[in-house]
Amino acid sequence: MTSETSQPPMAWRLCGNQVKLWRTEAGISREQLAQEAGYGCETVSSMEQGRRRPTQRLLEVADEMCGARGKLRAALAYLQPERFVPRVREYMAAEAEATAVQWYETVTIPGLLQTEAYARTLMSRHCPPVADDVVEERVATRLERQELLKKQTVLFNFVVYEAALRTGIGGTEVMREQLYHLLESTKARHVSLQVLPAHQVVYAGLGGPFILLENNALERYAFEEGQATGALHSTPETISILTKRHAMIRMHALNPDESARLIARVAEEL
Repeated sequence: MTSETSQPPMAWRLCGNQVKLWRTEAGISREQLAQEAGYGCETVSSMEQGRRRPTQRLLEVADEMCGARGKLRAALAYLQPERFVPRVREYMAAEAEATAVQWYETVTIPGLLQTEAYARTLMSRHCPPVADDVVEERVATRLERQELLKKQTVLFNFVVYEAALRTGIGGTEVMREQLYHLLESTKARHVSLQVLPAHQVVYAGLGGPFILLENNALERYAFEEGQATGALHSTPETISILTKRHAMIRMHALNPDESARLIARVAEEL
């Protein structure tokens, strides 16, 4: 996965250039390396120029053919996919330090409350598609983030639009498990979940999902994410606007007990 810009990761370009330098010094043609590694010549060229991620196979073959004695194979550790794309990396750091999390979601279950099966369905349906190992890495990372819910000194309030309960993501069994998981997760005294009923037209919530964070230093942040963009806000003006919207959304949402009854009813209807 490349970053938000069109430029490939620096590690790809550096590693690819090292393969080219070692190959050239050893007097090995690109065609010879491609044939030995089982790739087309254009594929090897793309990896040497950093347009494609150099593969483990290419590094191992190039290391052996060029006599690099492990120096090229060692680059593999620096080519692992980023755990978080750049636009959300700062958010993850802020989330980890938060003492209060207020999360409004419209059509999916908040990440901190997702089951493994539900999360895997979302990750595996990514468009454009990603490799299986990337899916598993993302699922593992999401489950790891959920450890934050165990911190009883952090206050969590989740508000989800009713549509999120009825999307059918992953099919009947996955959704039923997910709904019962919501009921179990919100039994903790520091976690609350409210459902905004589908019949409630709350214009403050039509702009999409967002998250409000506060930490021990009383620093406040807001995070919004769209199809291809994401932004972590720290300006008082933006946070004030989103805080007011969140208050309006909560005002029209069911209380936690009413929400639990609705979730249970939807689960039974599946």
